[in-house]
Amino acid sequence: MKPLKIAAVALILAAITVGLVLFWRHEERYPSTQDAYLGANIIYVAAQVTGQVADVHVIENQPVKNGDLLFTIDDTQFKASVDAAKANLDSAIQQAKSYSTQIAAAEASVDSAQSAYDTALKSFERAKALFASGDVAQASLDQTASDFAQASARLTTSQSSLLALKSGLLAKQDDILSARAQLEIAETNLAWTKIHAAADGWIANLTLRPGSSVSANAPQFSIVESSDWWVDANFKETALTRIRPGQPVTIRVDMLPGTTLTGKVASIGRGSGDTFSLLPSENASGNWVKVTRRFPVRIELDPTDAPLRVGGSSKVVVDTTGPVDGK
Repeated sequence: MKPLKIAAVALILAAITVGLVLFWRHEERYPSTQDAYLGANIIYVAAQVTGQVADVHVIENQPVKNGDLLFTIDDTQFKASVDAAKANLDSAIQQAKSYSTQIAAAEASVDSAQSAYDTALKSFERAKALFASGDVAQASLDQTASDFAQASARLTTSQSSLLALKSGLLAKQDDILSARAQLEIAETNLAWTKIHAAADGWIANLTLRPGSSVSANAPQFSIVESSDWWVDANFKETALTRIRPGQPVTIRVDMLPGTTLTGKVASIGRGSGDTFSLLPSENASGNWVKVTRRFPVRIELDPTDAPLRVGGSSKVVVDTTGPVDGK
């Protein structure tokens, strides 16, 4: 009996050894981790203007489409701002038109003064020539000179008036541009009183109610996007030697028993999980103990109709035996 017992023990030990070797080889080729969680893009919804909430058009966990109306802000003051901006723009345009009319009259006045100046100049030049030859008296020359001086003064005055009007028109054109910009700002602010969904997804963390006061750019609730899903799996550093981007992955989510998801390795983190924490671990003490680090591996999920939820615990298994991305 004793030899049989020894043989049985030896057989059991051999079976255990073989099992451990097979398990180790399997873990080497198919590294896995249960430290994995579902992830998705999360949009934090915020108003771009400050005001009081008029209506909330969604409820918690409601599915929404890109462009759906989420909530509105009381637009009374924003409509008034648009009306005031339109009035300022109309006033600036009317004043510019008035300057244009005055400029047309001033240009005609300049043309008339220029013609009178040219005529007076010719008369003055002729009178000087005749006076030099003794054909006209000094009084006639003086009168001609006086007429020329008056014509020159009228021309200078009309030209100055025209320049002043043109300068005023330029200023009014600047006023028009400024008023138009203010109107665009007011219309934009009015449009921002209606907050729309920026992507398809589900409403989350909603506590907003009508009558609440919100500040510009302050997040009010979230939208969990439905387009892209992934798993952040934290593998031990000793398991990363064979993991490469593109390798196929199977995922089992705790909240979806019996459902197996597929995907592929998208990327491997360049730092361990605690490297980027607010209080990274410190191993400078005299009682240092080596701790195996974990590194995040991003798993890109294949399209699925499964009801996924952000943060769901998962088990991830990477197949490192096959080609990467079919290569």
